[in-house]
This record gives sequence, C-alpha cells and structure tokens, in this order.
Amino acid sequence: MTAAGSANGFGTTAWWGFSPALDLQDTCLESSVEHLQPSQDDIPELNILLVGSIDGRHILKTMSRLCRWPQRKINFYVLENNLETVGRQLLFLSLALEPSTKMGLQEKSETFLDLMGNTLLRSQTASYLQEKANLFIRYVTDSDFQVTHLPSVDLSALKFKERDQLESIFRFWRNPDPQAFQIKQLWDLRLRQYLGSRYDARRGVCDWDLTMKLHEHGANVINIREFFHWRDTGIAFEMREGAYDIPNKTLASGRLLRHKGEPLPARGYWGDIATGPYITFGIESEDPSLLKTTNGIPSKSSQEISLHNITALLSELQNNVRYDPLAPSNEDGSGDYTRMDASNRPFTTEDIRVYFLPLNCLSELHHKDKYRQLFNLIFFSCSMVHFLQPNLNLMSATKATLIVELTNFLPDLRKEQLLEFSSRVTNLARGAGFVPIETTDKKIFSLFQLGVREAGEINSNTST
Repeated sequence: MTAAGSANGFGTTAWWGFSPALDLQDTCLESSVEHLQPSQDDIPELNILLVGSIDGRHILKTMSRLCRWPQRKINFYVLENNLETVGRQLLFLSLALEPSTKMGLQEKSETFLDLMGNTLLRSQTASYLQEKANLFIRYVTDSDFQVTHLPSVDLSALKFKERDQLESIFRFWRNPDPQAFQIKQLWDLRLRQYLGSRYDARRGVCDWDLTMKLHEHGANVINIREFFHWRDTGIAFEMREGAYDIPNKTLASGRLLRHKGEPLPARGYWGDIATGPYITFGIESEDPSLLKTTNGIPSKSSQEISLHNITALLSELQNNVRYDPLAPSNEDGSGDYTRMDASNRPFTTEDIRVYFLPLNCLSELHHKDKYRQLFNLIFFSCSMVHFLQPNLNLMSATKATLIVELTNFLPDLRKEQLLEFSSRVTNLARGAGFVPIETTDKKIFSLFQLGVREAGEINSNTST
C-alpha cells in the first residue's frame, strides 16, 4: 500500500500545532470591553473562530488566563478537517477541567503531555484514556448527559454521521488490545519512508534539522538528545521512570488507501515525524529562569519547560491565580497564592463555551445569519490556509483580528518556500479584506486586521 504524504515529515494528519500556545485575549487587537457585543446578561462576549488549531492549546491557555482580564464571556468555535482531532481536543478539555479531588496537579500535567505527545503510554495514562473513552461514547450518544457533565462544550452542530464516527473512534480508544494499533512498527515505517536512503544516518539528519532549521527559528531550547529520542521512538515526554509500552490510540487515524487499484480503509499513523510536539508548550515561558543558557547551552530541556508551562496553565485554571512553584502546595495541588488583580473571580463553566463545528464547513458558514459579523478573532493553522477565502469578511466583526500560523517550524521546507508561504498568506488575507499589522523577519504568525487602512495603524503588544 502507498499513502500520499508518507514521504514528508509533516504527514497528512496533524496531531499538534506548529506554533506556541496563545492567550487569544492578549492577541486580539480589539479585545477591550467597549468593542465587544454584550450577551443576553450584558456581559461582553468575545467570539473566536479556530480553523485547524488541532490540539486545543489556544483554548486552554486562554481559559487559564481568564482571571487576568476583565470579565467577559468567550465563545470558541472549533473547525477541523478530521474527527480524531476533535476527539483529542475533547479529551484535553475534559482532562484540564478534572476536579482536583479526582486528579492532582502533577498527575494531570504528566497525563496531559503523555497523551499529547507520546506514541506509547504508561499504564496509568492508558487506564485514564479507557475511562474517558467510555464517557465520551455517552457524550456523543446522549446530548442531555453531555450538557450536564461537560457544559462548557457544545457538540450540537456536529452532523449525525460525524457523531457516529466519533463514537467509533472512542470505541477504538477503549480497546485494550495493544495489537489493534502497532505504533512501534507504524512509526518506524513512516520514518523509513520519510528518510529513504538516509535512514541509517538518521542521527545526522536529525542534528541538521534541529540546529539548522528549528533552532534557527527560535526553538533553541530543544536539545539533540530529546529531539532524536522523539524522532526515533515517537516518545517526546518521559517524566517518570517506568514502562512506556501501551500504544497511544489517540494518535491513530483512518484513511482510504489504494491496494491493487482498490480503495481499502486502513488505520495507521499519518502524523508528524519531523518537528515534534515541543513547539506548542516547550519553547517559551513566562518564567525567564527556564530560558537561561550556560555557555550558550540552554539550562533546561524543552520537556522540562513543557511540563512547567502545562503545570502553570492547569494550576491557574484550577486556582484562579498565577502559578508559583515555590508557594506552599495543598494535597489537591492548589497553593496559597495571592490572587490576580484583574478579576479576582473564580473560573466557572459560564465563562467559556467551546462549539465544535462540522468538518470543513467554513465555506458554508457565511450563509447562516448567526455567524454573520460574529467573530472578533480568527485563527488559521498553516495546514488550513486554503480555507482563507473572501467570504471570511462576512463572518468577521468590525476590526476583527486574523492570526495565521506560518511554516517556520516545518524542517522540510526551504527558506524560499517559507517566504512563498508567507506571501501567499498575505495575499489570501488581503483578498478577504484584512491588512497586515506587523511585519518582522522571524515571526511565527502573520497578524492582520479587518478594515484597517494601513499596516502599522494599530500598535499591538502581541509577540508574532
């Protein structure tokens, strides 16, 4: 069997983003309260459309920092091109919202990274996944049950066929048979197809891609030891000693492959084997001590930074205070911290709502009145840029912000291809009525605004 995309490192199913997580309130150019529409109870609403955000990282970071902003409701509308990604985002959201009485902060953080970036899981994580799969099956088959137990999520827009397919995915997740997804063999097959004659020299290829590509664009905290280990095994995060030996079935996706001219359904690993999951939470941090270098060498690994950042994110979401690892910690993982000045209010499920939209429905949304001029901020991943069409401005609120992820962290691309992609993004955005706001040589995102006459008219604090 052959598969289109198997010979490139990006793959055909993205499992994690290729840019760091954003607090979208901080990124939105018009997020001050006076520019937002009031909801039914007169609390301002920020409406955000995420096209191919893949792993929910922007939702989680934005949720965790609600306490830093004036009170408003945030509605996330999530649009993906495959249901496995929808399932994983549901899993990460559910995990993040687990009560501290059920799961401590450290365990939650380690479980999150385990599920997000490892091909093989610890038995404890695998048991958690099976438990959640049973719950999710009931979510997609019993709407009332889902609304009662996870009210922050709205699945009502999904088609019945998509719900059936999600149920099938969750049934696969709960299958305890390790032979159902032979990820070790699948990973090695992808690696051999990708590297070809370079397979035996893969350590050198890995070193080149890391130092000449990823480090060049700002991911210098990723070290060769952790990067090569991930490239060779698919395991990015090993936080504890113990056996990582149970396949992570959330990284499986289905495709139709041609065999002797006939299409046959197959389940395999069609994801990234070139960049890795370190970019999302492991190359930036609010804590500058994590980014220090000694003789030009980072003092912390990307795995350590990822664990700190996820722990901080989940802690702030749970406790409504900025994370302080030195603060005294209670048994449930909460600390005796000083509250943030901006809000001083606990997070509630009334603050946010995550709407999962039907697959690839963007070209149809502008026909529905409820989406017209709705979105204050729109995010596009680099893999979904082809959906950036002129009708996008019909769904955009006044002076809406558009953020597009660039391809800087795709090692397969040459410098001229990166520039070509960035130019294409700008042309597509202009075609939809958006104008560039900031331009720098080594930015990770392109930033635009609807209705701004000249680039630079608005001074943004956003780091792009």
